[in-house]
Formats: sequence, C-alpha cells, structure tokens
Amino acid sequence: MLTAIIIEDLPDAMQLLKSDLERHHPEIEIIDTAQSVVEAAKALRKNQPDILFLDIMLGDGTGFDILEIFPELKSKIIFVTASDEYAIKAFKFAAIDYVLKPYSSEELNLAIVRAKAQIKPNKERLSILKDTLSTPEKKPNKISLHTLDQIIIVHLDDIVRCESDSNNTVFYLKEGKKVFVTKTLKYFSDLLKPYEFLRVHQSHLINIQCISAYIKRDGGYLMLKNGENVPVSVRKKAEVIGVLDKIHR
Repeated sequence: MLTAIIIEDLPDAMQLLKSDLERHHPEIEIIDTAQSVVEAAKALRKNQPDILFLDIMLGDGTGFDILEIFPELKSKIIFVTASDEYAIKAFKFAAIDYVLKPYSSEELNLAIVRAKAQIKPNKERLSILKDTLSTPEKKPNKISLHTLDQIIIVHLDDIVRCESDSNNTVFYLKEGKKVFVTKTLKYFSDLLKPYEFLRVHQSHLINIQCISAYIKRDGGYLMLKNGENVPVSVRKKAEVIGVLDKIHR
C-alpha cells in the first residue's frame, strides 16, 4: 500500500483526482489533502507520503515554496499543471514528469508508474523548472538531458548541434563532448526552435550562433565554427539562407 497527499487549490480538481485515485488505484491511500502552501506545510509536517500530487500554482504561493520549506522531502512527486504552453515547455527543459489538466485515466496511470520508479528531481533541475516557469519570455540558460543511465544538465550556449540517431538524438557540445539522449530530434527541434536553433536537415539541428558560413557548392552545406560541415537539405536551403541573411544584416 502506498500513501499519498494531494495539494491542489481548486476544489473540483481536488475531488476529481481523489475520485480517480480511489476508483482506479486502490493501492494508493490518500492520507491528507491541502489547498494552500500553509495547509500543505502542516500536512507534510505530520506525514511525508510515498507520493505527493503537487499543483504548481496555489492561492498563497507555488509548489516550489513547499519544496523549499521541505528540502529533504523523500516523497515521489507528481506535478500537476494546467494546460499552458509555457508550463509544458518548462517541464520539458527540466526533464521532469508532469500531469496536464485535464488528464485522462491513462495519463494519470502513466504518471503513477513513472513516480514509483523515479528519483526525486535534484535542486538544479527544479531550479531550471522554476526559472523557466517564472520568466517564460526569456531564453532558458540550461536544459536537462535524459541519457540511458542519468540526467545531465547542459547550458544551451554549449550545444553546437544535434543529430538524429534513429529515435534518439546525439548532442554535440563545445569542447568536443557528445551526449546520447533517448528522445527524437523532432522533440528537441520543436523545443529549441525559439532559441536560435535551426533544423537544416532531417537529421540535423544547429545552434545558429555556431555557424561560420553557408557553402553553396556540393549540394549546399554549413561550415561550423568548430570546423565541422553539416549538410543542408534541398527543402531547407531557402530558410537557412533567409536566417543567415538576417543575422548578417
């Protein structure tokens, strides 16, 4: 039997989650609920559950306030957030799982399965999440990358390029380091496109700041500042040339 505490400021959302857990997850016992940071602090001082369902935005603060009050919290955390593109982006940059309201029974089940297997996110990943949520208009400084056996924190400016490897992605960093990540290139292309990363080929995503020149011969390719050459697909040529023209104006 697992114990759980739900922290959610909206009564309807709280009741829905309680009902879903009672109906579909009898192995989880809800030992307490809270609708605010103050109530949550009182509940967690009495008991630390196996799983903490934590809403991000609360009436008197945020879920991060609770984590700062309890830095040694041992509970597995399932973050719950409203449907917001900035929130989703923030969770992806931090490589932290979340449940998006309104959620399906399948999504809730997957979140619980992941929570049972997860290690609590470290302070740096939580910091990435908090910073990206609090300043959605700014370019994030860092991104968390899931490898096969760990999560690595990388500065965005240290990424030279990304290359597709089947359903995985290889990150090429400055100083020559490579990181093999278990997500597709499309995932990172969509995530990084607003931050000066350009998909120049089906298999290649480039940090625009690392481009030295576009070479028109041999079908067209990019010369990078580190000396590497990256092909440009025929359908991407006009977009690449247009981006480079804007940079050099």
